[in-house]
Amino acid sequence: MDDATLERFAELIVSFGANVQPDQIVSIACEPGKEPLVRAIAASAYRRGARFVDVSWFDPWVKRARIEYAREETLDYVPPWLGERVLALGEHRAARIALSGPAALGLLQDLDPVRAGRDRLPAVKESGQVVSDRTTNWTIAPCPTPAWAQLVYPRLARDAALARLERELLHVCRLDEDDPVAVWRRRADRLVSVAQRLTARRFDAIHYEGRGTDLTVGLLASGTWQAARFETVDGIAHMPNIPTEEVFTSPDPQRADGHVTSTKPLVLIDGSVVRGLRVRFEGGRAVSIDAEEGAETLRTVCASDDGAARLGEVALVDGEGRIGALETVFYDTLLDENAASHIAFGRGFEFVVSDERERARVNESALHIDFMIGSPEMTVTGITADGERVPVLVQGSWAF
Repeated sequence: MDDATLERFAELIVSFGANVQPDQIVSIACEPGKEPLVRAIAASAYRRGARFVDVSWFDPWVKRARIEYAREETLDYVPPWLGERVLALGEHRAARIALSGPAALGLLQDLDPVRAGRDRLPAVKESGQVVSDRTTNWTIAPCPTPAWAQLVYPRLARDAALARLERELLHVCRLDEDDPVAVWRRRADRLVSVAQRLTARRFDAIHYEGRGTDLTVGLLASGTWQAARFETVDGIAHMPNIPTEEVFTSPDPQRADGHVTSTKPLVLIDGSVVRGLRVRFEGGRAVSIDAEEGAETLRTVCASDDGAARLGEVALVDGEGRIGALETVFYDTLLDENAASHIAFGRGFEFVVSDERERARVNESALHIDFMIGSPEMTVTGITADGERVPVLVQGSWAF
């Protein structure tokens, strides 16, 4: 990526995604290998008047050393200052930017999957709290690297793979448009409109049906559907994901019944890959988790707390987005979840529930793991309280 394009990408992330305000502290979470974009983002933030840019690096190779050699009883230890830092960012009303894209995919593949599943860093539960409290304006954006490119396009030479990954990322982020912000605003308007119409229907449940999937998920009575734009408690609008193509809500964690089959690989935050995932739900809980690869790690993760095996999110993705049309498996949840409808284990979003008493029913967990179950053939149906079935998403098109 040339310097001009890098700067333009950084500007989109800072000014439109996170919407950094003058005098804000800006946190950047990243991994080794992403230095050029990190530096471009820092420069963009300072040009917008940031008070201070704080870069937090997480090294997956150090994590590997911990899983390989640390004492068993220490593997789930999380230094308290890591969570305190996130809460402090909320207290200071900071902006938060994270860069996605696997830096070391498969790095833990030859290690004990149960040990790997116990160490959840760099994820910390406090991140979910500041999202629910809406105390920070934040965004996640992809950062291309040679290692990631070789994973996505293994048949291409290193330079050719990186060039293609950069080209496709610029396309899905709308940076190949003369005015990407204007294009994103139009797309966001469309998604917000769909979310408002879904909220107005007040469905009691939704039913996902497709190849290998037949799942009914109950919804909360005062739950609202959200999309594209968030707003902090102080009124700062921001776009949490660049790119984003989804509408979502947090369901009733006690009501999920049926089975699902993933349609794309799931890459956990530590780089572990779960392929061919199959999950069966009863009474809201995942009672069976199987996969062609990575099942034991995911089972360990989903046993980490009481809410980890329940759903915190259900999301719908239409066929109008740019990611799914590429038919590329990016091995990155930010992108792959915006190519297909998905659900998520773990923590829900309290801010999507309007009734204060009902917010207490939103799923609680230290983790949030999205996995993709959608396909062009999937049908999503809304079910009303009196049992009426209303088509919502049919072959990638909104039907209601």
